[in-house]
Amino acid sequence: MFVGREEELKTLEKLYSKGNFQLVVMYGRRRVGKTTLINKFIEDKKAIFFAAQEANDSINLEIFSQKIYSFFDIPLSAGNFKTWNDALEFIAEKAKKQRFTLVIDEFPYAAEANNSIKSILQNIIDHKLKETSLFMILCGSQISFMEDEVLGHKSPLFGRRTAQMKIEGFDYYDASKMMHSFSDGDKIKLYSCIGGTPHYLSQIDASLSFEENIKDLYFNVSGYLYDEPTMLLKQELREPAMYNSVITAIASGASRLNDISTRISEDTSKTIKYLNTLLNLRILHKEYPFGDNIAKSRKGIYRISDNCYNFWYKYVFLNKIGIEQGIGHTIADKNVFPDLTDYIGKQVFEEVCRQYLIRQNKLSNLSFVATRIGSWWGQDNVEKKQSDFDIVADNKSEKKVLLGECKWRNEFDDVKEIEKLINKAYLMPEYEKYYFIFFSKVPYTKAAKELEKNYTNLRLVTLDELFK
Repeated sequence: MFVGREEELKTLEKLYSKGNFQLVVMYGRRRVGKTTLINKFIEDKKAIFFAAQEANDSINLEIFSQKIYSFFDIPLSAGNFKTWNDALEFIAEKAKKQRFTLVIDEFPYAAEANNSIKSILQNIIDHKLKETSLFMILCGSQISFMEDEVLGHKSPLFGRRTAQMKIEGFDYYDASKMMHSFSDGDKIKLYSCIGGTPHYLSQIDASLSFEENIKDLYFNVSGYLYDEPTMLLKQELREPAMYNSVITAIASGASRLNDISTRISEDTSKTIKYLNTLLNLRILHKEYPFGDNIAKSRKGIYRISDNCYNFWYKYVFLNKIGIEQGIGHTIADKNVFPDLTDYIGKQVFEEVCRQYLIRQNKLSNLSFVATRIGSWWGQDNVEKKQSDFDIVADNKSEKKVLLGECKWRNEFDDVKEIEKLINKAYLMPEYEKYYFIFFSKVPYTKAAKELEKNYTNLRLVTLDELFK
């Protein structure tokens, strides 16, 4: 089942329609759906699809040769191309006469087996391919390699790409398209635990409940996601043990450098090296209070980028012994599911609400077009305590700001919480026009709805509205 990726397909089709030589560099984390996207794009086009293997150079060149021969109906008895230069020159000659697509998937494998491929490709592009109608896609899962060795200014291929596409996991809305049979609340819960990786979402069994799916996927030694994050980490890092400790510390609530260092019993200089590696792999990202100068701010906090990793390191990694002893379902029932309201409410639901605002902003459905969307935390000098806004979106030039609160709770005083949000507006004093938005897991009371009628700059969002 192919869902989402409308914008990405639209971009590829627009580039293809130009009819001239194109080199699209596409990259993103493993399992995020890059190959599925490419296959969807080329399903109605003439294309050579070559997936480089984690093998030596001669094997990759042999497979590449066979793909080319098959596409042009050349007998395999003709023998493999002797060099990559020969193979690519052959492609260039054919591309003078007809338009077709050449996909080199997992390009880092080919480049690591033969470091000269990048230079060979650069030379062919400059002297042969530029004048053809070839549509070429270089794709890779090693993000740092693709950014440094393909797109980076020191790469031989620097400046040759005509477009670049970083493929991210689905947001909550596109992820929900793979959960048709579930309630809105369960869609949020599934997204919170599994994340937006399409391949993981495809493992959800529509005939099972939310709880049964989570038990089968995570809390069973044969479950698809039981060991997935650590397996992927081993592919990226030679010594994953310390990185496991760092991610576990963050999943358990440590978000600042000093707190993480204390949790893993390492000094900050070593810890920051581990953190930087995980940032480069996009397993972590760093967040700053809305409006802070990132270059100067000392308030940045570390977050796990993917909900699957976040859930796994918080609930599965530390319970592996019990799961291996066959009590995984009991652990889920007793220790995990009762904690999920807090887990979702602290971080994931806020991110879902920001994703909703980003979508609404693109559609011009907000009170103004926001140029920045984020969250804010800091000192309330009036109340003499720390305070925060789950959502801040502004248009600085128009001096307009939207302040938001997100509540993933079964019971709370909605009127009190809404008024608290409105009364905190003084923490953002540089604006002239203030708007407020409130998100709730449960329906609003009549009193809250009356409040919305009285405040024309207040909007109350219900769970079902997130999926309209």
